[in-house]
Amino acid sequence: MAMEVSLREATVDDIQLAFKQNQLTSRRLVEFYLKEIDRLNPILKGVLEVNPDALMQADKADHERYSHAPISLSSPLHGIPILLKDNIATKDKLNTTAGSYALLGSGVPRDAGVATKLRNAGAIILGKASLSEWSNFRSNNAPNGWSGRGGQGKGPYTMEDPLGSSSGSAISVAANMVAVAVGTETDGSILSPSNRNLVVGIKPTVGLTSRAGVIPISPRQDSVGPICRTVSDAVYVLDAIAGIDSNDNATIETSQYIPEGGYAQFLKADGLRGKRLGIVRDFYNFGNDAILNRTVEQHLNTLRERGAVLVDNLEIANLHEYYTSSSENTAMLAEFKISLNAYLSELVASPIRSLADAIAFNKKNAKLEKIDEYGQDLFIQAQATNGIGKAEKAALANLTRLTKDGFLKLMIKKKLDALVTPGNRVSTILAVGGFPGIIVPAGFDSEGTPFGICFEGVKGSEPNLIEIAYGFEQATKIRKPPKIAV
Repeated sequence: MAMEVSLREATVDDIQLAFKQNQLTSRRLVEFYLKEIDRLNPILKGVLEVNPDALMQADKADHERYSHAPISLSSPLHGIPILLKDNIATKDKLNTTAGSYALLGSGVPRDAGVATKLRNAGAIILGKASLSEWSNFRSNNAPNGWSGRGGQGKGPYTMEDPLGSSSGSAISVAANMVAVAVGTETDGSILSPSNRNLVVGIKPTVGLTSRAGVIPISPRQDSVGPICRTVSDAVYVLDAIAGIDSNDNATIETSQYIPEGGYAQFLKADGLRGKRLGIVRDFYNFGNDAILNRTVEQHLNTLRERGAVLVDNLEIANLHEYYTSSSENTAMLAEFKISLNAYLSELVASPIRSLADAIAFNKKNAKLEKIDEYGQDLFIQAQATNGIGKAEKAALANLTRLTKDGFLKLMIKKKLDALVTPGNRVSTILAVGGFPGIIVPAGFDSEGTPFGICFEGVKGSEPNLIEIAYGFEQATKIRKPPKIAV
């Protein structure tokens, strides 16, 4: 039993040490997580499917370790079980469905680029995490964490809304049903559930990680990133999945940002020293939640004490416009139709071949897909678009202008290493600009709901953000496991 207790909240480093000291095998680790999934998933619904080959992959990892095979042993993820959000394709016995019955039984042409990289690192694909169906892009009325196939996911701290769309990845990591997980973000879908479930989320610069083989919304905004219990675990996953993939052209140009020697070298306990951190007070309105307000101010003091320079009372000139403009939605609706149709056309076998087919499937299977309750308004709006026309070009130009005159201008003018914001309030700014963000557990509000502190930067600023996030995490160590009544 002692081993099981120590496996709860175990980090990748803890696990690798136990492997090295022959106190643990990948098989025992996988068995532990499978048991936890059996115990907790009927309530939390964070896992959609378990890989029937997971134990076989664990035995393979154990064999490689014992025979000192050179294969991927140097990777910190060797023999570590990982969950992938169910919009990330795997060419194995698992389905890839974005939570929808419409894609159940579809055959993918190959592993997603990030899945290939994780396998090459020796990670064990434990299964698929649940999500907000179609990554929250079927309907404006469907609840976060709900999908036809997965049912309603619940945050383990609140037993309520887990936020989304990478809900299952955050739920499963937070509840110790897996070691580490991968999610995707188009606008807030990694940062939001990480914020609500007291875990670390990294939304990388768009194109730093491959989106090939990921059920898309917008190639301009989609990003694949880790959701983990610690910054170091998240960075090990980022190191494994970042880099060039010939099936995603954006990765070629973006790979210029990847530092020689990778990202783990930036896990420095004194990473805050000398960093210039911007505070935009518009993001700090907590109503009358005195606890939240006090906790956040304490954290800002910690940042100062650890050697960061806080540049306070800054403004993003066009902040209001970011959140009231329809440009993001206009662009995404058209991009979704184009990119989803392209993804579906590549499938080896599929019940649906286009967005129009998906809409028809939902009508026909209205009960399974709760169409009467939640509708499919975003699908219908996207289907009505006709490529990138005049309206879309104007929207895209507006988004470029917003980014240049807003976030980017502030970062450059004030020479900031990062912006610091509570929660996931900044996600739209990062989304439309393709910028990275890292969120770290920061505590609980007066209702007992978890929240995080997010650090954001310009494209390619991951090394800085990792130093800052790790420095903050090591100074505060807020993360603690949920108490789940079973």
